Amino acid sequence: MSVNIDKYETRIGSGSHWSLVIRRGIQMQLTDLSGGMNVGMLFYNPVQLTEKYNAPDTLKCQHTFKLTTGNCLYSDMGRIFASITADSFGWHETIAGNSRLEHIEEKWGKRDYQSHRNGWLQNGHDSFVTELAKYDLTIKDLAANINIFSEVSVDSEGQLNLSRTSKKGDQITLRFEMDTLVVLHTCPHPLNNKSKYPKGEVGIQLSPAEAVAKDDRAINLCDENRRGYQNNALYHLGL
Repeated sequence: MSVNIDKYETRIGSGSHWSLVIRRGIQMQLTDLSGGMNVGMLFYNPVQLTEKYNAPDTLKCQHTFKLTTGNCLYSDMGRIFASITADSFGWHETIAGNSRLEHIEEKWGKRDYQSHRNGWLQNGHDSFVTELAKYDLTIKDLAANINIFSEVSVDSEGQLNLSRTSKKGDQITLRFEMDTLVVLHTCPHPLNNKSKYPKGEVGIQLSPAEAVAKDDRAINLCDENRRGYQNNALYHLGL
């Protein structure tokens, strides 16, 4: 019996975690199905798990503070895990990090799985650690993550604030430029100060991406991106 999957779709509720090795040439479309969701993401090379997403290099080499269409997501080896090919939200941040247990308890009270079962309130840090354990990765393998659908700004006193979250229906599409272990969670942004723990769903759709053209926006965004794609070409030489 043969099975042919051209497209995969799933939904993930808030306070959840998910992972998959996504192959080069596949695109991932994330959709905020409820409004106000946050998706924390990390990337690893599934063949060499010590190679991971590098937030500082991703921002520095593209001379940006935000991530949106045309930006590439870099590894600490100077290669490109993925590029952003479409984005209705326009601003995704990669500096504020993760919510932790103490953040959740301070804002929304102490709850645990033993007492509240599916009504407990998960945090981003523990969600990442739990999902990474499936691949023999530990807390030592964590890196600065991306927070999809979350915009941050700096106030007059130099403090970071969560200034905007996505609306229902907002989408972002990532095109994977190399095989990538994607680890994500749908826990609240660490700067979220809403009165209630955010509830909702995020849609994930995987499908083949169109071939990369010479006039591709990500490749031509800056010289560093062209070098990043050259590094990917060398990495894939002979495959």
